[in-house]
Amino acid sequence: MGAPDAPRVRGFGVIRRGFALTPSLARGLPLTLLLAALSTVGGAVVPVVVQIAIDRGFGADGGPDEGLVLRWSAVAAGIVLLTAVCSWAMKVRLFVASERGLTDLRIKAFRHVHDLSVLTQDRERRGALVSRVTSDIDQVSLFLQFNGIMIVTSLGQVAVATVIMAIYSWQLTLVVWACFVPLVVTLVALQGRMARAYDHARATVGTMLAVIAEPVVGASVVRAYGVERRTQHRIDHAIDVNLRANIRAQRLVAGTFASAGVAGGLANASVIVVGVMLGVAGDLTLGGVIAFAFLVSLFIGPVQTATQVITEAQNAISSWRRVIEILDTPADVRDPGEGVVLPQGALEVGFDHVRFAYPGGPDVLHDVDVVIPARQRVAVVGETGSGKSTFAKLLTRLSDPTAGAVTLDGEDLRTIGFSTLRSRVVMVPQEGFLFDATLAENLRYGDLTASPERMRQAFSDLGIDDWFTSLPDGLETQVGQRGESLSAGERQLVALVRAYLADPDLLVLDEATSAVDPQTEMRASRALERLLAGRTSVVVAHRLSTAEAAERVLVFDAGVLVEDGSHDALVSQGGVYARLHASWVAQAHLGIEAVPSAGGIDDSAPGPAWDNGPRD
Repeated sequence: MGAPDAPRVRGFGVIRRGFALTPSLARGLPLTLLLAALSTVGGAVVPVVVQIAIDRGFGADGGPDEGLVLRWSAVAAGIVLLTAVCSWAMKVRLFVASERGLTDLRIKAFRHVHDLSVLTQDRERRGALVSRVTSDIDQVSLFLQFNGIMIVTSLGQVAVATVIMAIYSWQLTLVVWACFVPLVVTLVALQGRMARAYDHARATVGTMLAVIAEPVVGASVVRAYGVERRTQHRIDHAIDVNLRANIRAQRLVAGTFASAGVAGGLANASVIVVGVMLGVAGDLTLGGVIAFAFLVSLFIGPVQTATQVITEAQNAISSWRRVIEILDTPADVRDPGEGVVLPQGALEVGFDHVRFAYPGGPDVLHDVDVVIPARQRVAVVGETGSGKSTFAKLLTRLSDPTAGAVTLDGEDLRTIGFSTLRSRVVMVPQEGFLFDATLAENLRYGDLTASPERMRQAFSDLGIDDWFTSLPDGLETQVGQRGESLSAGERQLVALVRAYLADPDLLVLDEATSAVDPQTEMRASRALERLLAGRTSVVVAHRLSTAEAAERVLVFDAGVLVEDGSHDALVSQGGVYARLHASWVAQAHLGIEAVPSAGGIDDSAPGPAWDNGPRD
């Protein structure tokens, strides 16, 4: 996911963009880097003290000077202790800054995902999308908190060691750096391959999470059809793909780390050979040679560590890039902010020559031009794929039209702020989604300020308090994940009460009572009748019995609004609706049960054969 045709940000560009998106990461960074630099001094002090002790202490003209050795040893101990304190303070600051920054980044990414239209979200599997907000950011966090510390301190130690080595012998310093030139060349050459390898590895994490999440959510379907082995095979395959992707990436890391080891061994050997030659020539003292050998070790260790961290940084950069891609994905359904103010009361709906097409596809709605007066009850019918659900998505601004405008009381939906729109327009889907919480917490999604008394009154107002009083824990009843502790019909009752608490002026329903048992359907129908009273309502009807009760019926066929009128008038015309109605009546007389477009089997009022597949 990402902005179409957007250039792929690389390496340091990702890091710069990441810091720009989360300024709290860089807050106080100069002091943290200063502490990191000071924390590297301690390791360099020891070789200097060794050189002084050998040349000026034990090799003094009048014999060993124990006092000098003790004084310098005490100085070294104090500096090492001070650098330890600096290292502790640097790590604490880095931990706090990274946690705050990545918390901000996670919140930004999560909010932006919700700002994206349903159409944009559907381009990527849910598990893969979630992985960008969770595991990818976790990967960045681990890098900043651990590898970030290591690379800062390692580079600091390399710089300090280089300066001190140059003071002792610029010749030996050049020899050491010359041994590591091939390693630098190798790192530069492999950087692109490592970046691609880790990009692929991080992408397989998202795919793996998506494949694992699907059968967990659909466990009942997996068991019902006995496809456990097939499902396990898909999961095993996704895990294996992720494993192989990570192995390929780690092989590149192992190669660079091995190169660093070779370079280190070569540097040690070269220092001994050249150092002895310089010592024989009188250009370096014995203490200087020994101190330089210590400094080389201080140089090689951090270089090897930095090499490994730099290569592993590609993993974090790949994760960071995936998060940035989410944030850079334009919200095609944009919130205008405060927007226009709508008058209070029931709303008039208008479709002004509306066309809609999915990206890269043909129009699925063609020149829809219709007005729905305030307080009118409208049913929208048509065969599967006719465009009726797309009509509802545009009406609730889950998507925007390709051309034309959808209006409320004459105002283009695109000019109405989301806060106003969501409070005035509510959609009740066919499968009412409930969160893993109490009944009261789920109802408050309709009105966050609703008191327990108001919620109980809502059940009474809708005429379903008999069902509510049968719940063992009342408002504190746990509904389970996705509401699985309740039946499909009971979930719909909760969805209707939630919509009632929202008190919308326009209610859009995706046949909210089509997949329930007869008794629950009676309750739901009663609740729905009271819920719709005094409101403008649009019902996407998958059963023509719903259309019979509407004041007006809109009939879609292949994305075109072909008929518009009352049930009786359309039946008498003998057109598309009349044929659909005749088919439904024939099936009802034959006692054939129709399977609704989604949900369970409808055994209360058979539906027509033309709507037994997935909805558009």
